[in-house]
Amino acid sequence: MTAPAPFKIAAVQASPVFLDREATVEKACDLIARAAAEGARLVVFPEAFVPAYPDWIWALPPGEYGTLSDLYSQLLDQSVTIPSATTKRLGEAAREAGAYVAIGVNERNSEASNATLYNTLLYLDDQGRVMGKHRKLVPTAAERLVWAHGDGSTLDVYDTALGRLGGLICWENYMPLARYAMYARGVQVYLAPTWDRSEPWLSTLRHIAREGRAYVVGCCIAMRRSDIPPAIAERVPYPDDGKEWINVGDSAIVDPEGRFVAGPLRAAEDILYAEVDPKQLTGPKWMLDVAGHYGRPDVFKLSVNTAPNHMLLTADGVTGLEGDAASSEHEQELAN
Repeated sequence: MTAPAPFKIAAVQASPVFLDREATVEKACDLIARAAAEGARLVVFPEAFVPAYPDWIWALPPGEYGTLSDLYSQLLDQSVTIPSATTKRLGEAAREAGAYVAIGVNERNSEASNATLYNTLLYLDDQGRVMGKHRKLVPTAAERLVWAHGDGSTLDVYDTALGRLGGLICWENYMPLARYAMYARGVQVYLAPTWDRSEPWLSTLRHIAREGRAYVVGCCIAMRRSDIPPAIAERVPYPDDGKEWINVGDSAIVDPEGRFVAGPLRAAEDILYAEVDPKQLTGPKWMLDVAGHYGRPDVFKLSVNTAPNHMLLTADGVTGLEGDAASSEHEQELAN
């Protein structure tokens, strides 16, 4: 039997073109091509990369209704419908690169009102097809001013030529049962796109890798004050601390033994690369397999509700606007 060949994964630490979907997608496509030119078969982007992580939620008081409303309107306008011309463009880049791509997006709820947003991780295969998406289950604290709660229907792992690919977004990774759901589905390359950057977060990445016996890709936006358009920066009371970096990044790739194999990368836009040894996707589990021989299903059981929570269910089983042209962006794609 021929052993699987090693392959390279890439974690992109970059800043989006703030609240500009088309420009951010083109930047992402360029970065996909750059990573593929270095041999990457999997390219991972940060949380909410398209069109930006809404960092203003941590600086504006919730009573600033007018400013919050205006910023939300801009974010919604530049967010992503799945599928759409945007996902088609990203798929083309993945196909041209011959690489799997996972990218964080702000996603419109096109199946219902088309006016609520989810924090979503979009998966594309190396032929440019949408494999699936994961909607963040619990937005953290002030994030709830922007994003709705996802449901269990998107808590999934994808079989690929590289192994089983899946993951959770930012502080979902502090949810033990959500992590276990990933382990029980056999995740081997575990993605952890985030906005967090800190020593405790880096320790979490190492813990997940060791606990799940998986390669873990932690990927964060690196953002400077100059990346925020002046018209927005003037309305958001960012601390006057003299620091250039709003987020320093701290992206990293960790192997199944909990060792850093790339990064952490701090205060820079760049791409981290790491080579995956396929034997490491299975070998370390001889000692610890928390969803296998080290589990005790006779003592502990996890029940996961994977049914989608539809906003509308009609008598004939149709669920809202899903599958229809729910936005002008989607309508344009259908017309083409």
